[in-house]
Amino acid sequence: MSTTFQLDTSTSRANPTPQPMKRLTVPKLRARKQDGVTGEPLVMLTAYTARQAQLLDAHCDLLLVGDSLGQVIYGLPSTVPVTLEMMANHGAAVVRGSYHAVVCVDMPFGSYEASPEKAFESASWLLKQTGAAAVKLEGGEAMAPTVEFLIKRGIPVMGHVGLTPQAVNVLGGYAARGKNDAEAEKIVADARALDEAGAFAIVIEGVLEDIAIAVTGAVACPTIGIGASAQCDGQVLVTEDMLGMFERVPRFVKRYENVAATISAAAAAYADEVRARSFPGPEQCYRPE
Repeated sequence: MSTTFQLDTSTSRANPTPQPMKRLTVPKLRARKQDGVTGEPLVMLTAYTARQAQLLDAHCDLLLVGDSLGQVIYGLPSTVPVTLEMMANHGAAVVRGSYHAVVCVDMPFGSYEASPEKAFESASWLLKQTGAAAVKLEGGEAMAPTVEFLIKRGIPVMGHVGLTPQAVNVLGGYAARGKNDAEAEKIVADARALDEAGAFAIVIEGVLEDIAIAVTGAVACPTIGIGASAQCDGQVLVTEDMLGMFERVPRFVKRYENVAATISAAAAAYADEVRARSFPGPEQCYRPE
């Protein structure tokens, strides 16, 4: 489905929507969890391009423009080198390619940790540049004042606890977190702090399952698991992992397709036809009428 611009006669504004409908909102997603129970789990996938957003949008409640694009798109060794400009460019593309899901953009490393004021400057710029509805930031109790600061100034925030990839240099790698009592207690405390600060949802990444279940029961807002538990209030995966774009399959990923093999086979067939001069054929060439 291609994005087309349709005129909204009520506002006289052109909106890039393939069909007229209202986009989901942060309050609606937050309200999905009532009295500790989420009837229909939240579905979230990462998206980095307009076309990817078009294909995923109808199936997702949230599209996350993750700083994982550093590795997935740019071939960087971690998410640490990702810049605000990268996030803004890809975030804008995803918003243009979607009409249904809430679009949330990751705050990259170094754009929010220094102070709540710095975080507001970065987050407000991201929302202005992209048209996204929310931002996501990593960290627990230490970041709770920043989360509260942003929310009070009109910026919805998704939290992120457990394995926090931006802190890979401190953590020493990407191993699952919560393997001792102290670490487990800190993850739960971090989630509670973010919940009390007003986060509308919290990603729980790479933790032992019983910790994810404990966090989900301890907070009022929805939790979204990745390498956590089916008992979380929702799930997220990096789309390229789920589609089988890479050879390595992390333990927490289920590969639903093998798109890498499909692309490789198509490229090989194309190369064979070019070398055999069978492509382009008569149907691909322009001739006099």
